[in-house]
This record gives sequence, C-alpha cells and structure tokens, in this order.
Amino acid sequence: MAPAFRLSLKPKISDNMTHLMVDFSQEKHMLKSLKFLPVPRAPEVDPADCLVADNCVTIMWSISEDDKKIDHYILEYRKTNHEGLPRIKEEKNWDIIDYIKTTEYTLSGLKFESKYMNFRVRACNKAVAGDYSEPITLETKGFNFNFDGTTSHQNLKVDDFSVEWDSSGGKGQENKVKGKENKGRSGTPSPKRTSVSCRPGSGRSNRDRFSGESYTVLGDGVIENGQHYWEVKSQKDCKSYSIGVSYRNLGKFDQLGKTITSWCVHINNWLQASFAAKHNNKAKAMDGQVPDRIGVYCDYDGGQISFYNADTKQLLHTFKTKFTQPIIPAFMVWCGGLSLYTGLQVPSALKSFQKGNGELSNSANSLITLAQ
Repeated sequence: MAPAFRLSLKPKISDNMTHLMVDFSQEKHMLKSLKFLPVPRAPEVDPADCLVADNCVTIMWSISEDDKKIDHYILEYRKTNHEGLPRIKEEKNWDIIDYIKTTEYTLSGLKFESKYMNFRVRACNKAVAGDYSEPITLETKGFNFNFDGTTSHQNLKVDDFSVEWDSSGGKGQENKVKGKENKGRSGTPSPKRTSVSCRPGSGRSNRDRFSGESYTVLGDGVIENGQHYWEVKSQKDCKSYSIGVSYRNLGKFDQLGKTITSWCVHINNWLQASFAAKHNNKAKAMDGQVPDRIGVYCDYDGGQISFYNADTKQLLHTFKTKFTQPIIPAFMVWCGGLSLYTGLQVPSALKSFQKGNGELSNSANSLITLAQ
C-alpha cells in the first residue's frame, strides 16, 4: 500500500473487539478525482514536408490537436537499399533519437552509403509512449567509392579511404593484395558497387598497374552519367599530390594531367611551391592558398569537372570538355598521404552556382577542352 494511503487510514474497532473497520472514504474520493493521461496518438509524417539536402535530412511531423499533453517525441531511422515501404526485417537496426521537444528534427553530417533511409516517429507524455507513425522512405543517394588498391603504384599504401606514400615499396600489403587476387583467379576481382557503377580500373588487377614516377591510384567507381561530388584532404606534410579524373585507359607510366584523357589539380610543396590545374600536359597556375580540403564536382552529361574549396565552396578551377568514355576518380601522391570522403551529395550551394553558369561563361579559371 502506498505511503499516502497508510497515513490517511482511520481504523475503528467495535466495542466488543469482534470487528475491525477501516475508513477508505478519503482514498475513494482521491481515486475518483484522478485524471489518467490517454495514450498519445501516432504522429503523421508527410514525405513532402521532409527535406534531403547537403547530407542532412529534416523530418517534420504533425500531431492531433487533442494530444496537448505531449512531453517529447522519439525519432527512429535506419539505412536501407530497399525502395518502397519499409520491410519488417532489415539488416540494420533502428537508430534512436530521444527527447525531441519540437515537431521537426534535422539529422546532419550523414554519409549516404545507402540509397534510402526509413523514418518513424512516436509521441510520449509523462506516462507512456504512443504508437509509431507510419514509416516513410526517403531517397538518400550519394556517390560512393573507395581507393582501389589493385590499381595503385607499388610505393603507395592503400586502404579504402586513405592512401599514403610508402618508400619501402608497399611490401607490407603485398600479402593482402595477393590474397584478394587469389580469391578470384577465375576472373578479375570485382570492386565494390557504387550508386553509379563499378568496374575494374583497367582490366589489370595487379600491383604493376602504375609504375615509374606515376605514383597513382584510381577509385573503384566508374562515372557514366549524372552529377557527383566527393572530397579529398591531404596530410599537412604532403610534398606533392594530384586530385582529378581520368579515362580507364590511363597508361602505366602516365601522370595525371599530362595526357589528353586526364584532368586534375596538382599541388607541389617541395622545393618550389605551386598550385595548378593540369590537362594534356598543359598547366594553368592558380592564385590563392591551397585549401585543406578540396571538393570535386563532376557533371558527366554536361562535360564539366570543377574543383572547389570544400569548406567555403569557392571555385578553384573548371574544365569544360566532352566525355567520350566513362571516367574514374584518380589520385597521385608522393611523400605524404590523402584521405577520401565519399557518400556525399552535390552541395546545394554548388547546384545554385551551376544553374547560373557563372563559372563557365565569365570565369578566368575555365579551360575548354575536347577529349578524344
């Protein structure tokens, strides 16, 4: 029995001690005056009110006017590659965000490594949580790819999202690469799938893909259409590196920007510092400080490769061309390392800038080319 009831009991004993009576009238009055909170109704989430942009997702929902005593909301989400209504069983569990006080919430800094995300919301009062809303599915496409270690120079140590110069000749990962090759002796090992398409970088999946002074590694994602965006950050002590794209037939001894089938920005911090855009063995020097992080924007159908300061979204350089073959992200590094950031949407600031076509018609940083 609760302490409040124990304090208010008024026991009475009959004169002949044959009956014990307890007066519950006060407790009865208290129970009748109690007002129980109803179970909150399920919120309503309209996908048309939700926003997916800049690797952020904003979810908005509404609640019945009758449910005025809502204390907070719980938002749950999970990533999936299944289009349509969410399935009961998924590979990934729901992630939970609790104690949301308003009827909207923004998830920021997401990596869109799946094509879709499921969302559901439930309302809670001081006593109980209500039913979930009908789950919704939102499209969250980003360009996903990794460094392809089977296409790298011997002097590069490659992980999925990092590449580093290794003066010992990459002997530390020879067994790792050989293991991958032995797995698929019947054919060329297949790289991971991306939201665009993935194919072997050259048909030669071995550590001799690049040699000599072509300290190059390719990405395992092939771009054949659409607009895509990724970012690269260099180590502070990196002496020389290039970031760009190329056709798959880049030669074994070819260096990025020195052929008609590769486009890049090149940064040199050794001896005489330089910052230049390179294509077909021609270089255009760029003014200003080299950004800590460089964004690469590719519009395959529009024939455009642009490089941006990833933090400020300031345009660094644009190549305008006509692609006649699929292209692959390509990288060169010497005495240092690079980190790769994928699963990114094209930033909305860049989309607005592209619509105006300001950088193509007026920018001195544009270079018109025709790739054969």
